[in-house]
Amino acid sequence: MTIEQAYAAAETVTRTEARNFYYGIRLLPVRKRHGLCALYALARRIDDIGDGNAPLEHKRAALAKVRKQLSDIDSATDPVLVAVAETARRFPVPLEAFDELIDGVEMDLADTSYETFDDLRVYCRCVAGSIGRLCLSIFGNGTDPRAPLFADQLGIALQQTNILRDIREDLLLGRIYLPREELADFGVRLQLDDAGTLHDPDARLASYIEFAAQRAQHWYELGLRLLPELDHRSAACCAAMSGIYHHLLVRIQQNPTVVYERRMSLPAHEKGRVALVALTRAVLPG
Repeated sequence: MTIEQAYAAAETVTRTEARNFYYGIRLLPVRKRHGLCALYALARRIDDIGDGNAPLEHKRAALAKVRKQLSDIDSATDPVLVAVAETARRFPVPLEAFDELIDGVEMDLADTSYETFDDLRVYCRCVAGSIGRLCLSIFGNGTDPRAPLFADQLGIALQQTNILRDIREDLLLGRIYLPREELADFGVRLQLDDAGTLHDPDARLASYIEFAAQRAQHWYELGLRLLPELDHRSAACCAAMSGIYHHLLVRIQQNPTVVYERRMSLPAHEKGRVALVALTRAVLPG
């Protein structure tokens, strides 16, 4: 297998599976696009292990196998791992971030409820802050030593958006990511009605979602401090990827009930518009 074939395999995974992220990734120059696709493809593989239908012990074994492969990645023959290994030679990839991602997926296997937001933040940092830091290794850090922190914070913002978008779907899987302490404060009991819709007769859940969305907005403000540290094309990629999720968050904040019946998403033309605006602003700064 050639390096080109390995990168092609990783890009196929990304183009097929990264319904939101690929709108941003395709804005990168070829070398960076290949690298980010490789990292995404492995992150997707790890995530899919956790979300799959295999027995719990099989999932744990599969995650342990990935950990072992990462520890000796230069001898890998799997196309995605070959692409990741080559990317780590071309860029300062913090491969330990994949271990953090695996830690987060293992948290899902052990428990899917959190008492406080601080507890949830630890999980978000593992499963999404790690991705932010991996992306930063491809983008380049800029001059601010806080850039890894900004990338971490932006990942946490995106994960909070995911959690709010997927309340119903996660509940169907027996998962509740919203902190128990906060749900109790708002008098919310998560449950579905006979039609399979989130039950919220007193609009208490809607009030909580508005509160949680406002907090996520703050995390976007923190994380988007990263953009000025990136070159124009990397900033465009980052802005497009985060912009699509931020658009979702704004819609949820404006109408929390939009997540009650189905998983919401932006239409393709709107995602394309977000990517185009991000690229235009990068090419024509200010």
